[in-house]
Amino acid sequence: MTNQQNQSIRTMQTDELAMAIFGAQNNNLAIFENELEVSLNTRGKQLIISGSEENVLQVGEIISQLELLAEKQNTIKSMDIINAIRLSKGGQLDQFMRMYEKEITRDHNGKPIRVKNVGQSNYVNAIRKNDIVFGVGPAGTGKTFIAVAMAVAALKKGEVKRIVLTRPAVEAGENLGFLPGDLKEKVDPYLRPLYDSLYTILGVEHTGRLMERETIEIAPLAYMRGRTLDDAFVILDEAQNTTTQQMKMFLTRLGFGSKMVVNGDVTQIDLPRGTRSGLIHSSNILKNVIGVGSINFSSSDVIRHPLVSEVIKAYEGHEFSEEK
Repeated sequence: MTNQQNQSIRTMQTDELAMAIFGAQNNNLAIFENELEVSLNTRGKQLIISGSEENVLQVGEIISQLELLAEKQNTIKSMDIINAIRLSKGGQLDQFMRMYEKEITRDHNGKPIRVKNVGQSNYVNAIRKNDIVFGVGPAGTGKTFIAVAMAVAALKKGEVKRIVLTRPAVEAGENLGFLPGDLKEKVDPYLRPLYDSLYTILGVEHTGRLMERETIEIAPLAYMRGRTLDDAFVILDEAQNTTTQQMKMFLTRLGFGSKMVVNGDVTQIDLPRGTRSGLIHSSNILKNVIGVGSINFSSSDVIRHPLVSEVIKAYEGHEFSEEK
């Protein structure tokens, strides 16, 4: 039995607003059609929405939110529409505009850096409220980028004196001596995602200057042993590839005036078979400790191409069926 088809006509106030909502060659409207099983057509500034009553109403509510966003930032990106649709499907559309009010910091071009979904919003809140935060979830959810943005914001405000970024070099077994080159040349391939985030936010030249002053330090996890990190914003990336001993070593580096953010994806563990992941272990045993926060991202929080989210869901379903 099919739902009765309904139709609604919505008129944009200006040609500029229509262009912002519809997108070039109506490309934005294709996202609605793919995600919500509706048919959208335009006639000048008019948008004709056809589909089930529920879906037509849902599109209308989303369009209202996008109109508010267009008035605020003048442009509508495909990711904005995808975020609005995901929030709507989860009954959280009322949180859509709040995301655009949370400015973390600004990049080297003066462009504001904001959260892009509810998962990231919860993550930012957790980092602000706690000294240790675990961010666990699939690739593409922005865990590393948002953590680095929060670290830069804290540095700019004088809340910390330095940023320390680290990750385990599992592929090299944390034994980097046999690799050619100096320390930087040995570990750079493993730390590239952290550099990329810094370059995006601070620019290449400014990042280089801060690293020369040791205001920003990027090093493999093995080099954290024996240190106490005071007045620092410390980020451990790819934490699923730490052992329980490495994770304990890292967490006990926390000094006064510092924050630690621990990120990882427990579906991408590269440790030898039978080795327990420190991320899984620590996030479980510390979940009830005051001052420790934990955010679990899902495939719906992925901010890459929409197909990435579907790929993650497909793999999760396949792995679940294999375990049964």
